[in-house]
Amino acid sequence: FLQGAPVRQARLTNFYQSKSKLPLLISIDAEWGLDMRLDSCVRYPWAMTLGAIQNLKLLEKTGEEIGEQCNRLGIHWNFTPVLDLNTNPANPIINARSFGEDVHRALPAAMAIAAGMQSKGVIPCGKHFPGHGDTDKDSHKTLPYIGKSLSQLQKTELEPFKRAIQMDIASIMVAHLNVPSLTGTNAPTSLSSEVVTDLLRKEMNFNGLIVSDGLNMAGANVGAAGDIEL
Repeated sequence: FLQGAPVRQARLTNFYQSKSKLPLLISIDAEWGLDMRLDSCVRYPWAMTLGAIQNLKLLEKTGEEIGEQCNRLGIHWNFTPVLDLNTNPANPIINARSFGEDVHRALPAAMAIAAGMQSKGVIPCGKHFPGHGDTDKDSHKTLPYIGKSLSQLQKTELEPFKRAIQMDIASIMVAHLNVPSLTGTNAPTSLSSEVVTDLLRKEMNFNGLIVSDGLNMAGANVGAAGDIEL
């Protein structure tokens, strides 16, 4: 669900579940709580503000409250926390959605939110793999380019995901990025077996759920020659 009101959301969820022979997995992209998508809901601070909080118990409690509110609306999967490091001040889409630029500070904050939600039975989702923090373009509008070497990516972009996997993050979202050092081409990382299967699944040993960023985003439809269509 991407928009609406909480009562309408609950009614739609109940209606769809009643019509399905199998239980439906309901998801939402609610980084700062349901208010990100639905009106009349509690609005929590953005990740950059939460990342400045030293008390991880408070952050875990925030995750618990978001999880409880998801439960009330029949939502099982919340596409948060953002694991991207805020390393590029020109980034037009991540910036304040990141918990910080230092993995030692940002990751514990992000995982505290995830742990809180998961304690309430809501699946958290680390995003945007392999790392959307050091871009100056918005993948909703184009395919951002990251020209770093593999060793550079391992030190920065991949590090929070590596640690989150070690901490048993339940799911990871793959971004639409142009990272030739990982794909060997200019194709989006979300469509690359080298990134999704070889790197994330096999090399990094992630056995949880993998989901793509929105496939209606421009970044998913732009290839080396601008001719990749879904």
